[in-house]
Amino acid sequence: MENFVLLKFETLDDESKDLIRQAENSTQLAYAPYSNFRVGAALLLDNGAIVSGANQENAAYPDGMCAERVALFAMTSLYPGQRIKKLAVVAKHENADSLTPVTSCGSCRQAMFEFELRQHAPFEVIMKVDDDAWVKAVSAESLLPFSFSKKRLNGEGE
Repeated sequence: MENFVLLKFETLDDESKDLIRQAENSTQLAYAPYSNFRVGAALLLDNGAIVSGANQENAAYPDGMCAERVALFAMTSLYPGQRIKKLAVVAKHENADSLTPVTSCGSCRQAMFEFELRQHAPFEVIMKVDDDAWVKAVSAESLLPFSFSKKRLNGEGE
């Protein structure tokens, strides 16, 4: 199986389209007065719940938090023990009508990978990578080659 699939929005499954719309709605909750770049994320859990997050900036860079990690950390408090099925990430420039391409930063990819380890299962990651192209990754781990894990901290190797 391929690690990534490039698709047009229209060809995504309905569940993924809905998750993208939820992520887009969460961009309205972003606090981005410095970059004017609003990022939204939405997680679909195995129980059907959706948890969203939006980036939260701070004048003392880099003390803000990315949308992906806001959603992931909120999920652990709101739905302990639930597994993530899919994550969608979107972005908009301030006052823009349409989404702009965006991919998760390295810190978010590491956090997403750690959540896969914690739940002992991968989850799909959906991001807009071009004006008319969405990538659907089979796992967060596939977005982070040569990842770092607890085994490395304990000197166990991989």
